[in-house]
Amino acid sequence: MSSLLDRFTSLHPTLEDGLLELVFDGPQLNSVTEEMHADLAVVWPAIDADPDVRAVLVRGANGVFSAGGNFGMIDKAIDDHAYRTRVFKETRAIPHAMLECSKPIVSAVQGVAVGAGLVVAILSDVTVAARDARLMDGHTRLGLAAGDVGVIAWPLLCGMAKAKYHLLTCEPLSGEQAADIGLVTESVDAADVDERARHIARRLSTGAQDAIRFTKMALNHWYRMMGPAFDFSVAAEMYGLGGPDVREGVAAIREKREPQFRT
Repeated sequence: MSSLLDRFTSLHPTLEDGLLELVFDGPQLNSVTEEMHADLAVVWPAIDADPDVRAVLVRGANGVFSAGGNFGMIDKAIDDHAYRTRVFKETRAIPHAMLECSKPIVSAVQGVAVGAGLVVAILSDVTVAARDARLMDGHTRLGLAAGDVGVIAWPLLCGMAKAKYHLLTCEPLSGEQAADIGLVTESVDAADVDERARHIARRLSTGAQDAIRFTKMALNHWYRMMGPAFDFSVAAEMYGLGGPDVREGVAAIREKREPQFRT
């Protein structure tokens, strides 16, 4: 039996006939806990090295993908420099690790996809979203530079004009809109998302593995070219955690009001 099933329990892994399923499952719209964030940084090399895994399906429990990192993590990163350094390393590692994983990754997106959840959704090789799903990069609304996956992926997927608009304004996208601009692969009715994504993942798991993996790795060079820009964006995001705007951004969301940024 694959050791993945014992090592990464925060992601609820299951493995059947070469298809590994990872599930975001937790309170607050499947928000990413400290343990999940740490696991997301290291699970992809383990998947790549596991001969029993041929493809990966990532989905959320209870009709929701993931609302991203919870406010507890943000509060801790604001106040604790050592913890912020840990978050910086993990945040930088997740996209790099996904890009270096040769096994094909498929995401099934329902409900909301924000933060670390959105990273996984956007950097998956195939992303199936519900038409009424809600995708949003919320960094600037929090008073932070758009780190995570925005700079490395959005301009390539949907063009610079759309990328700048959505990353600068935090304007959300429905799954249907995201498919229309090329941010995700396709959109379907919510009831069909998991079935459609699983069908694609099964097809990839039974295909010619060397051909599929080498093609994926070759295509990922488009992302690798943007590695320096991505690294800068993550560093800028972490820099913002030491400033005043993020405190106001978090407070505004908690108090359900518009933020009053001072810088």
